Amino acid sequence: MKRRDIFFVANEVDELGGVARWQAQMAALLAERGHRVTIVGIAPSEVPMDLGENPPFKTVTLYDRRPPGRKPVTGVRGKVDVAARLHNSRREAGVREASAKLSRMFRTAAPGAMIVVTQVWAMEWVELADTAGHPVIGMSHESYEYSRQSSRFNRVLKHYKNVDRLLLLTQEDADMWAVRGLNNVGFMPNPLPMMPETVSPRSEKTVVSIGRLSHQKGLDMMLDAWADAAPQVPGWKLKLYGAGELEHSLKKQASDLGLDDSVEWAGQTRDVVGALHGASVFAQSSRGEGFPLALLEAMACGVPCAAFDCAPGVHEIIQDGVDGLLARPGNTPELARQLVRLMQDQELRDRMGEAARENVRRYSPESITQRWEELFTFLER
Repeated sequence: MKRRDIFFVANEVDELGGVARWQAQMAALLAERGHRVTIVGIAPSEVPMDLGENPPFKTVTLYDRRPPGRKPVTGVRGKVDVAARLHNSRREAGVREASAKLSRMFRTAAPGAMIVVTQVWAMEWVELADTAGHPVIGMSHESYEYSRQSSRFNRVLKHYKNVDRLLLLTQEDADMWAVRGLNNVGFMPNPLPMMPETVSPRSEKTVVSIGRLSHQKGLDMMLDAWADAAPQVPGWKLKLYGAGELEHSLKKQASDLGLDDSVEWAGQTRDVVGALHGASVFAQSSRGEGFPLALLEAMACGVPCAAFDCAPGVHEIIQDGVDGLLARPGNTPELARQLVRLMQDQELRDRMGEAARENVRRYSPESITQRWEELFTFLER
């Protein structure tokens, strides 16, 4: 196996969230195979995650503070807006300077190096850099449909059209981007973050959800579903792990729905396995996802999941009716019914939990890392 220089270029090195967790895991897996791995962040993190002591990869951040966005200078008003034009000129100078740092890193890499751009904002800097002939792999960590609802959609079309390979998280997502004219697409699932030796006993009357308290994660819909489900299963509680900008409004919503006695706000946790070992059911109510690590983690702990089928990655991971239950996106009564089915039926929980633990092994770190190695070899030809 060839030893390579591998660069992951991201918005941030360690911003709390799924992309940073994924890139830290992949960087460590590739470093364990002898590769020289560097994670490059464009800007410092607002909410950093812990990468641990002495990670087996280097980290570099190009800016001391987050660079400002461009100001619009279109139309008659834009032509005479001297302040906006000066702002943009200074910004572009900073972008060129940061891209030059990337160029120096790429030029010093040995032949066979790979540049993996994990988020499309970061691609704007890579595009201006001298990649020294090394292959560039772009990535989108969200579903096609969720991307289409944001400004990232047109940026993916613009900035990733000429990369050597654009990786999505599922074949279904890759096919949808191909229909939009991108002929460089492929797909690569996320690896399983962990596989604990022991599974949840599924004995606690507890439904757990883990995720940022944000609009995307849909905890407002989770609370609406729980308001339907809780009266049908006395004694059960919903335990929510996470923090975020919607914490105050979500707690008020829970109180207004009369859920204070059955909802527990557990805050952020570093002990995901411990949290899942206290769960008998895992619930996810996201409005959009890519290839959710939280579902992989729950299934690895033998906890059956009930989730909105909000992305191809969700129904790729969960086989509805076999190792978990799905509800139509945003349909809170249906999610409530799926939760109640699992809470009321111990035999169903055990059967689906055991199936989940076995089926999720197809995303083992070893198999996913080997797929990356094969892609590197192919792109080097």
